[in-house]
Amino acid sequence: MSTATADPAAGGGSRPQSIKAVPVRHPWRWVAAAVIALLTAMFVHALVTNDAFHWSFIRDNLFTAPILRGAWTTILLTVLAMVIGIALGVVLAVMRLSPNPILSTVAFVYTWFFRAVPRLVLCVMFGVSSILYDQITFGVPFDRQLGRLLGVNLDTSFYAIDMKTLLSAFMAGLLALALSEGAYMAEIVRAGISSVDEGQVEAATALGMPRGLAMRRIVLPQAMRVIVPPTGNEVIAMLKDTSLVAYVPLADLFFNYEAIGARTFQVFPALVAAVLWYLAMTSVLLVAQYFVERRFARGTSRGSDPGIRDRLVGAGGDHGH
Repeated sequence: MSTATADPAAGGGSRPQSIKAVPVRHPWRWVAAAVIALLTAMFVHALVTNDAFHWSFIRDNLFTAPILRGAWTTILLTVLAMVIGIALGVVLAVMRLSPNPILSTVAFVYTWFFRAVPRLVLCVMFGVSSILYDQITFGVPFDRQLGRLLGVNLDTSFYAIDMKTLLSAFMAGLLALALSEGAYMAEIVRAGISSVDEGQVEAATALGMPRGLAMRRIVLPQAMRVIVPPTGNEVIAMLKDTSLVAYVPLADLFFNYEAIGARTFQVFPALVAAVLWYLAMTSVLLVAQYFVERRFARGTSRGSDPGIRDRLVGAGGDHGH
């Protein structure tokens, strides 16, 4: 409530009436909230009372040894694919922004190809790519062709590795996911680098700083504010896309639950259990993403947002960070 009063020393006059501030009422918000609460209660009731879910089966197969091994494979694939993808994305982004036309063209063709081909297709292609070569040899290139021209048997290979050993199911799935992720991360990093004023690089170069050092010390730290949020989304997407390696095939979390469902004829409960695992792992990543974004957004308006606890309990007052 706000009260307006007149100053007696300013010439008198009648005392104005108090202003009564009436809050705006939103009855439809309460109606919408009631409808949503009712639908939520109906959904929870359906989950609990529907015998088709077989919650006892889900509970018994939630932490078995094959499932834990599959979950570890999923996490390991996510971490390695993102590490390789981020490193590759940074290199490709710098190549795209390079004044060298060859480097920029190679980076463009790479991102064009791996963004155009679905990851499922890549997983299957890498899974069967061992049919192209029996083994990979290391030696002088084109030695046998040169030997045939000279009329001699020329073989300079000193080491050979079987293609099926090199491209195991895990390695095939990892390469498919990491190479695809590198193309997406290249665009994210390129957008982040482009958001930094070019004048800062020019100033650093004028002071004698090499361009590579200026990129590491000046450009990339500022670009992280733009890079981190979509990168967090890419990590979450990669965690879910690891389920595609079941078609390699690789015994990840989804593959093992599919096998359990097919063996026990409980296909739907097995899928529900897989959903619970992915929900749990994704929730952890979402919390981690929130704190990482706050860390790199310090000094900006986004970095001064109230914390998770304050948002949950609706704490008042100032929350300066």
